Amino acid sequence: MTRREPNDMSIGSATQDREIEYLTQLERLLLEGLGNALAEEELPPDGGRVLDMACGTGSWALELASQYPGIAVLGIDPHPQLIEHAQAQAWARNLEQVSFQVVTGRESLPFPDASFDRIYGRLLSPCLPPNAWPRLLAESCRLLKPGGRLSLLESEGPLTTSLAAERSWCFVSEALQRAGQSFSVDGRHLGITVVLPRLLRQAGFMDVRVRSHLIEWSQGSEAYLAGCKAFLGSFKRFASLILTTGIASKEELEQLEEQTLTELQDEDFCALWPLLKVWGRKPVSPDELSTEPDWW
Repeated sequence: MTRREPNDMSIGSATQDREIEYLTQLERLLLEGLGNALAEEELPPDGGRVLDMACGTGSWALELASQYPGIAVLGIDPHPQLIEHAQAQAWARNLEQVSFQVVTGRESLPFPDASFDRIYGRLLSPCLPPNAWPRLLAESCRLLKPGGRLSLLESEGPLTTSLAAERSWCFVSEALQRAGQSFSVDGRHLGITVVLPRLLRQAGFMDVRVRSHLIEWSQGSEAYLAGCKAFLGSFKRFASLILTTGIASKEELEQLEEQTLTELQDEDFCALWPLLKVWGRKPVSPDELSTEPDWW
C-alpha cells in the first residue's frame, strides 16, 4: 500500500476555515472508524426526535438523517459559523428532516421538557470543565422523554508509536489539568472515561452501560490521513492553552510539531484511538428510579 503523508497540516493561524477543516477531519475519522456505533442500539422508531449536542460541522447528524429518514434530527452548537456550514450541507443534500441551531448552553437549553427520544454527544470533555457536567447531564435528562436514552462518546487520547506525538498529547492533557478543565488528578490523561458512568447515574439515569471502541489510524490504514489531521488539529487547537499554562514555549511547540510530522510519516508508524461509549436511560417514572440498588 502506498505510504501517505500528512504534510499539509501545521500549527498555523486559527482561522475559521482551519477550524472547520479540523472538525471535518475529526468527524470523518469517527464516521470511518465507528460508523453509527454511537446510536446502534438506541435509535427511536420513525417519528422520533434526536438531539445532537455540540454537533460541530454537522457530519454525524447529517449521516444519521441520511440513513434514517424517518427520524427528525436537530444539531446544536455554540459557534454560528459551524451551524451555518452544517445547515448549508443539509440544504445541499436535500435532508429536510435535519436542522441546526446556535445554542450557547450557558443557561438551560431552550427546549421544553421531554422534547427528544435520544440525545447524543461526542468528545465534549476537552471543552467542558468538570463543574459543567452535572448541569449538562441534568438538562439532558430534562429534555428526554420518559424512557429516552442519552449516549456519549469520550476518550483519554490516542496511543501511538511516535515519541513526539505522545509528548504532544501529554502537553494537551497536562494543560487541561492545570487549567481545571479535566477530571485528571495528575495531568497524565483527561480522566473523563472513569467518571462518566458515575456522573450519568448521579444525574438520574438508569441502566448505565459502557462499551469500548478502537479506531486504528496507523500508516497504511484507511483512517491514517484523517487520524493524522485530527491529531495535529487537536494539538494546534490547544497550543495557546499549553503556552498560557507554562508547559512549553512557542519555540518548543514548533520544534515538537516538526518532529511529530516527521514521525507520523514513518513507514512503521502505528496508532490507535481508544474511545468509550457510555449510555443510560431516563426513568419512565420516579418510582422506577427508587428501585435502583443503593450501590449502583
